Parts: sequence; C-alpha cells; structure tokens
Amino acid sequence: MTKRVHQPREDAEFDFILKMSGVPVLAYFIGTWPKAIEPCRAMDLVVGAIADEYADRLTAVRTDITRCPAATKRYGITGAPSYVLLKQGEAVAHATGPMTSTEVRDFLDSHL
Repeated sequence: MTKRVHQPREDAEFDFILKMSGVPVLAYFIGTWPKAIEPCRAMDLVVGAIADEYADRLTAVRTDITRCPAATKRYGITGAPSYVLLKQGEAVAHATGPMTSTEVRDFLDSHL
C-alpha cells in the first residue's frame, strides 16, 4: 500500500489526521471479519492508486472499524468497505461496497 494512505491505530490518531489535513479526507473503513477481508484488500489497491493520483487534493485514511470505533459510529458505518468524504471534518458524501477506480474517481470528483 502507498505511503500516502494513513492508517490510524486508534480514534485519537484518526481525529488528529482529520484536524491536520489541509485538504478533504477520504476515510475508507475496512473490516477484519472473514466476509470483509477480501473486498477490503481489493480496495487497498484502488484507494492506494487514487491517493497517489489525488495527492495534492486529498488525504486518504484507511480506517479499521475495530480500532476506531468512535469514528465508525460518528459516521454511521455499518459495513465494510465503506467510504466517507470529509471536508473540514464534516461528512459530505458516503458510499458502501467495493468500487472500481473509475467509481471512486467519480465519487470524489462529484464532491471535491
């Protein structure tokens, strides 16, 4: 995975990344239970490439649902993978499920 994708170990670190980002944040929430592992791993590749492509316009944050339960609850995440686009800490768009690179770009471009 690219180094441009942050991976907070806890909610405080997630909140710090949001606070320090000067650009919108794409938080993508992953799960570690058996049915979520493969779709979430696939999204690691997609979001990693998008993070590189949008590096000057976006901060990507890979958020483990079990490590960041407060963030998961705050943004109403009920499944994985899920995506929340945040501007100045406020959610402006949500999506759930595996997406192609084109779908992620469309999701971002319609809200950035």
